[in-house]
Amino acid sequence: MAATPQNPAASAPRRKVSRHRGEGQWAMGHFTPLNGNEQFKKDDDGLNVRTRIETIYSKRGFDSIDPNDLRGRMRWWGLYTQRKPGIDGGKTAILEPEELDDKYFMLRVRIDGGRLTTQQLRVIGEISQEFARGSADITDRQNIQLHWIRIEDVPEIWERLEAVGLSTTEACGDCPRVVIGSPVAGIAEDEIIDGTPAIDEIHERYIGSKEFSNLPRKFKTAISGSPLLDVVHEINDIAFVGVEHPEHGPGFDLWVGGGLSTNPKLGVRLGAWVPLDEVPDVWAGVLGIFRDYGYRRLRTRARLKFLVADWGAEKFRQILEDEYLKRTLVDGPAPAEPSGRWRDHVGVHRQKDGRFYVGFAPRVGRVDGATLTKIAEVAEAHGSGRVRTTVEQKMIVLDVEEAQVEPLVEALEALDLTAKPSPFRRGTMACTGIEYCKLAIVETKQRGSTLIDELERRIPEFEEPITININGCPNACARIQVADIGLKGQLVLDDKGEQVEGFQVHLGGALGLEAGFGRKVRGLKVTSEELPDYVERVLKRFQVEREDGERFAAWVTRASEEALS
Repeated sequence: MAATPQNPAASAPRRKVSRHRGEGQWAMGHFTPLNGNEQFKKDDDGLNVRTRIETIYSKRGFDSIDPNDLRGRMRWWGLYTQRKPGIDGGKTAILEPEELDDKYFMLRVRIDGGRLTTQQLRVIGEISQEFARGSADITDRQNIQLHWIRIEDVPEIWERLEAVGLSTTEACGDCPRVVIGSPVAGIAEDEIIDGTPAIDEIHERYIGSKEFSNLPRKFKTAISGSPLLDVVHEINDIAFVGVEHPEHGPGFDLWVGGGLSTNPKLGVRLGAWVPLDEVPDVWAGVLGIFRDYGYRRLRTRARLKFLVADWGAEKFRQILEDEYLKRTLVDGPAPAEPSGRWRDHVGVHRQKDGRFYVGFAPRVGRVDGATLTKIAEVAEAHGSGRVRTTVEQKMIVLDVEEAQVEPLVEALEALDLTAKPSPFRRGTMACTGIEYCKLAIVETKQRGSTLIDELERRIPEFEEPITININGCPNACARIQVADIGLKGQLVLDDKGEQVEGFQVHLGGALGLEAGFGRKVRGLKVTSEELPDYVERVLKRFQVEREDGERFAAWVTRASEEALS
């Protein structure tokens, strides 16, 4: 039985109870809520809000919503209030939540493993057009987000999603969020192991269960058996990475404690090899540690990465084995270096069954409902019933016969969805930004799209892989610290001394090969208007100074501050 505030006796073995409130760890006997978030979760489980949405709020309207539901529990069902239009970035940290709130919601559709049928994609597109003013964004965690959702329409939206096997359950909130997975799981020729059965079992056993619906904060999971290392495993709370054990065969290497935001940390290996059928149990064990030992006093320290940093890998593994799994894990090898420089599956690739999959690049994840329905139609017209989203804000059409590949590519091009993108279109991503997000300081989506166009025009000969990640605030939803060029939105001074939208620049971050965080050049900030000029200047210097085969991130580590400014 799970530990809960109402049932403390069911948690893991207790440490001696202290009168000191500590970090609010349940396993240390500290069940008294130490902040408002912990209090509202103790008062009522986030999952329970669905009934109120269906029976009260959708009938009485936005103004009837309890504040703790509005800005708290409704996240457990994928709902965030969006930013009221017209509020500039200088007021983001000044105004009260109720002043920032619009009376519309962002709704996040949970898509575990990025797996969609064309029917499901069509339904999302139709919902977008009917209820969300046509809005739709593909996220870097394989979800699709809609905006302008009215509370009155939420029950019908849920009904339509659930009729085709989709949901918004625990898409947000202090709970286990979407399980990201290789978008080519089960079909790629070079796959080490297919993690799909584990993703399915985790979803069936635990998502929407009150066993793990009250965590210290959000919990992010990645599972992939691709040698491309295609799920950014280093920055997830838990990751299972495909490896070949010399004695036991294919399985997964276990990583814990990754995450970005304002205090970034790369995940650490526990040195344990996990067979496919044990992944759900090990996942639940790690999640149990986070639930019971995670820090609940300060929201800024309520992520698993802080506990892992304090304990270290050896202690974490020992607690996992002794208190949660009740057995010893098998030691195993580390994953090999990624087998390719691009990990987004864009382009045309052969499947192991002889058919092909085609990956294509929307602009910074921004699509719309009409485009989603057209993608479904185009895929079906060329013989496919399956599509995928990726962690790079891209999409893939699976199961294409060879004779249909070029016609499909041409049909996608007609929708401005290219399978042969420039490095800039392929490598640029952006978070939601000030258009909808209450935390944002600057605009991001249009800025990213404009930057792509400018770089394609100015440096058409540039062919090296490059990642440009644009974030509207310091929270790193767009992974700025691990991009070649990471741009953190903030207000900066222009040459007239006036405050304008701009970015702090991070350079040389990477995941996979030589993973690490980007370098902040002293005082380097650019205005939004100057951004194309700056990126062009740095990339041209890279072209001149790079050694044969040298990656941008490697060049940054040895380049002078003058070359980077």
